[in-house]
Amino acid sequence: MVAIALIPEAIAFSIIAGVDPKVGLFSSFVMAITIAFVGGRPAMITAATGAVALVIAPVAREYGMDYFIATVLLAGALQIVLSLCGVAKLMRFIPRSVMVGFVNALAILIFLAQLPQLIDVPWQVYPLVALGLIVLVALPKLTSVVPAPLVSIALVTSITVAFAIQVPTVGDQGELPRSLPELFIPNVPLNFETLAVIAPYALAMALVGLMESLMTAKLVDEITDTPSNKTRESWAQGVANIFSGFLGGMGGCAVIGQTMINVKTSGARTRISTFLAGVFLLALIVLLGDVVALIPMAALVAVMIMVTITTFDWHSVSPNTLRRMPKSETAVMLITVAAVIATHNLAIGVIAGVCTAAIMFVRRVAHFVTLDREVLDTAEGAVARYSVNGQLLFASSNDLTMQFSYSEDPDQVVVDFSKAQIWDASSVAVLDAIETKYRRLGKSVTYVGMSERSANVHGRLSGELGNAS
Repeated sequence: MVAIALIPEAIAFSIIAGVDPKVGLFSSFVMAITIAFVGGRPAMITAATGAVALVIAPVAREYGMDYFIATVLLAGALQIVLSLCGVAKLMRFIPRSVMVGFVNALAILIFLAQLPQLIDVPWQVYPLVALGLIVLVALPKLTSVVPAPLVSIALVTSITVAFAIQVPTVGDQGELPRSLPELFIPNVPLNFETLAVIAPYALAMALVGLMESLMTAKLVDEITDTPSNKTRESWAQGVANIFSGFLGGMGGCAVIGQTMINVKTSGARTRISTFLAGVFLLALIVLLGDVVALIPMAALVAVMIMVTITTFDWHSVSPNTLRRMPKSETAVMLITVAAVIATHNLAIGVIAGVCTAAIMFVRRVAHFVTLDREVLDTAEGAVARYSVNGQLLFASSNDLTMQFSYSEDPDQVVVDFSKAQIWDASSVAVLDAIETKYRRLGKSVTYVGMSERSANVHGRLSGELGNAS
């Protein structure tokens, strides 16, 4: 089922990248089999993807196939390097609201990708899609022995062949290859000029591929309630891209639509499913290409619409959830969705969502710093004692200077930081400014109660940040 669903998308992504359809098909086959052995997330499908195709399409168009393959190889090497540098650990900084937005945007993109097969097509397409959806909804309620998508595709294909219904088919999307992939060594000069041409595209491909793959792996973790090795998955994506490049493929990353078919619709949980998806893909395009070419696109559209329905997090947009959820969380989710739909790039959407979440978090933290003041009578005279509560960073410390009573305070001032934490140079500069203001009034200020980390930051930076006044 996954192999069948990969074929039209691999052909479409090849067209986006400006290369022959066999480049995308061979890439999907090689990457699926490779990742089955070396990947860190069992049951996840890796193949040619639209995001990667969009990133490296200019290379094929402007420099040719050799530079295109060299870019894929360099991207794979960069992914291995990035994984060894711990890029997978950055996943912990992606909040749940961004993850929900990622899933919802993904579902919308999957549906939008089906629209070309539903617009300006023969009227017979619509009843065939409806029939496919009926099978996909009804069959799982009767039996789970046979995958509903497979039955749906077989039934719709049989009807179109038996009654000679003229509708768009897989064969109409592009010619299927007739032979196995061959070793491809790109004929490019090994110099800095070549590196200057391919490096920017390779880095973009590496980052987009890793981000989509790690986000998909995290989603599969949640669906299956099982952990995965994100670092292993990161370098495995690099290895798969290198194998793909040397066999003339366009590279890729995790494909969420087919992964959802594999994990949610079919219930797969092991590496065997990923391996067999690659094997069946090769068999279908090389040995059974003539049969696969007869499959109506309407049958695949029905499957992908059902994937859209099951992927979308309907709970996240229910009125009860929207009422209870903080507005900032909802805003992050919506911004993530909007950015993905506007750019058709999941990586850009995730970056936009994470940046928005970070800004909103800092904005909230900025309002949590408070200052308590009391004047104590001691044997040495009156002392003004201030207690700082909260996290001091660039957003929250700027207003701190305005909260001290400089002219009203006695000659001795003590500021207690036992309930506060100093995080950055901006906060140290503010403390230097406070100390300077008191000094000009002939008063002394003492900072006490700093944690070890705060004391280290303050001791290292205090007096070294220029004019504190």
